[in-house]
Amino acid sequence: MDGPGPLGDFLQARRALLRPEDVGLRDVGPRRRVAGLRREELAQLAGVSVSYYTRLEQGLSRGASAEVLDAIARALRLDDHEREHLLRLAEAARRAPRARRPRPEKLADETRDLLRAVDGVPALVLGRRTDVLAWNALGHTLLAGHLDFHSPDDPARRPNMTRMLFLDPHCRELYTDWKRKARAVVGNLRITVGKHPQDPLLAELIGELTMRSPEFVALWGDHRVAPCDAASYELHHPVVGTVTVTQQTLSIARSPDQVLIVCTTPAGSPSEEALTLLRQTSSDAPTLAAARLPLG
Repeated sequence: MDGPGPLGDFLQARRALLRPEDVGLRDVGPRRRVAGLRREELAQLAGVSVSYYTRLEQGLSRGASAEVLDAIARALRLDDHEREHLLRLAEAARRAPRARRPRPEKLADETRDLLRAVDGVPALVLGRRTDVLAWNALGHTLLAGHLDFHSPDDPARRPNMTRMLFLDPHCRELYTDWKRKARAVVGNLRITVGKHPQDPLLAELIGELTMRSPEFVALWGDHRVAPCDAASYELHHPVVGTVTVTQQTLSIARSPDQVLIVCTTPAGSPSEEALTLLRQTSSDAPTLAAARLPLG
């Protein structure tokens, strides 16, 4: 493996965020050349030798015990999500399986039924790489009405919500606080990489965004980890104007790598009225999209 690998990158990034005063150390000795704790300071806090920690951070040691990882997590002051991410990265470094190109993700009939059952609110199903596997008419019109409604049906044409957020002007303009949404998506993507470190399609997505988006590079580089569970966002929709929705991420029991995203609004709010108006404009979306499909 070239370089320290995901585990070493994560340790380096989190160490750089801590200052000596944050962990009760006096800043003495030679002038610091970089921000954050030195390796020897982190090793001291974790109760391990400097040489051992250095090898772990450099990707030269893959056998860290659960006790050592727990001590390092405490020294780095990781929260629960970050601690789980650290353990996944360490386990992946131990296994280091051969990467295989995965098959296209499929939508189970039960999941399609679930999506149809929540037709009254904007909803979509995302795969583990944030590919859109399906959306209902209102979800499509709210978040990506400029795209073909049927594009998720073809694995080669599936929209990817992370790619769209950084590279599609429509999505960038949709979120009033785009930076907050981008931080949330990248933090969740870090968790996915920890779970699937050998996924070549995921690596291709990250590589593409790294080449094409300076904002992604900056956010990806700080190694922050946070799940997307529920958050409210103000949207500036081109048809109905300002809409504030709560985007909730729900796990799908039979497809653990897939999630159902639903967008809700408070009862009786102006945002609910805006979605009612948008629902009227979205009722013909599947028909219109089908009319654009070439015959074959």
